[in-house]
Amino acid sequence: MKAEYINPFLESARIVIEQVANVRPTTGKLSVKDIYFIERYVWIQIGMTGQMQGNIRFGFEESTALRMVSAMMGGFILTELNEMGHSAISELGNMISGNASTILYNQGIKVDITPPKVVTGDIHEVDALKALTVPLLMDGIGELDIQVLLA
Repeated sequence: MKAEYINPFLESARIVIEQVANVRPTTGKLSVKDIYFIERYVWIQIGMTGQMQGNIRFGFEESTALRMVSAMMGGFILTELNEMGHSAISELGNMISGNASTILYNQGIKVDITPPKVVTGDIHEVDALKALTVPLLMDGIGELDIQVLLA
């Protein structure tokens, strides 16, 4: 896995989040982490096919996801991640991944993305995989983990 694979997703996430939530995220420290789905976390998983294959996962604590959706909806406060909240979070992942795939295409790398899948639930490890991970820190909202599992 190459570290430069994550850069289009970081660039895209910064642009999209600034547009939809009116906050400028800052980048945390790049690391390699074991993959776990964590209780009270919301994960958006997007598959990548073409010249890069694998998955991109965007992870929020549930409370951060609620603040993100509220920011995306112009301040309308959600108290639970209902169907509308899941739809908004899915669309955020779709927008970030779609923009990143355009950046990759402009770099000569042809990829397609799958529809987003929202995953929530108990703590469990996922196939003992490791991912290149970068957190995006968003003032007033929280942290978004971007995890890249590409070959």
